[in-house]
Amino acid sequence: METETLALFEYLSFEFLEEFDVFAPAKTGRTRDHKPSEMMRGFLHCYYRDIYGIRPVERELRNTVVWLSCGFDRPPSRDAVDRFLTDLEHVVDEIFDHLVEQAAYRGLLDLTYCIDSTDVRTMPADQDASKCYDPTAEEYYYGYGCTIVSTGQKIPIAAEFTKSKQAPEETAMRVTRDALAVEQPIWMIGDSAYDTLDWHDHLLAAGGVPVAPYNARNTDNPKDIEYRVEDRIEKLSKGVQLKQATLDETYNRRSGVERTNDAVKDCGLGHVRARGRVHARAQGFLALCLRLVVAITNYERGDNPGSTVITV
Repeated sequence: METETLALFEYLSFEFLEEFDVFAPAKTGRTRDHKPSEMMRGFLHCYYRDIYGIRPVERELRNTVVWLSCGFDRPPSRDAVDRFLTDLEHVVDEIFDHLVEQAAYRGLLDLTYCIDSTDVRTMPADQDASKCYDPTAEEYYYGYGCTIVSTGQKIPIAAEFTKSKQAPEETAMRVTRDALAVEQPIWMIGDSAYDTLDWHDHLLAAGGVPVAPYNARNTDNPKDIEYRVEDRIEKLSKGVQLKQATLDETYNRRSGVERTNDAVKDCGLGHVRARGRVHARAQGFLALCLRLVVAITNYERGDNPGSTVITV
């Protein structure tokens, strides 16, 4: 356990967290007992060990080997653990973006992006959560959703929390723009839920090729196409054609985002223990951060970045 924990932090520094004002001690009242970098290591260790929730995290960080490995001078109190998670809510997006940049710097991204939504199940006591329907599993669940763009070997590069698994088009567009800001892909793959004109035209204008199955919903005159991009290319780029076999082969790579979703759930997205959407979102992004840390750690150690475990 100690070796795995040390490996998680060997190649990445979390000292940049000191720069966020949200972690600064209050001008009056309490002083900060522990550095945010130490607390971040503590939470990543606990999530890696499938330990979630304020009380379980605080109990785990009482272990002498653990708190020493994470850089603490002494075990943090429950209030300190709770305070850090509350502060983290304000900057977790920026921490995630920083780790995405680190993955990109190491060449862990490729030129094919995939976008998909997954369920985020939480406790019935969470008053902000709602009863949602998962059409893939054909069942109802209690919680939220998360839209993720992934690439490479199970590498999440953009994400957003949603009210349910079925994300609105505005969220899909925002997450797509965030992904394009990381690096420019050749392909962007989504299922039929992403068969919208705005999504296709935005990607084509940015220089990427959207690949989503054509959905003939709400029309009396369906087009004779398999993918929406066939029609958009014909209208927007005269003389340019895409081979059907190429589109089929590309779309078959969509399973990559499903594997990413599973990997992120292994890192904590499938075990959200929070009350309130804000807390749930912070813990969800913490799971995304852990997935990136594990991938980068495995890469630096010469192991498979796609693995969800660190071999020691």
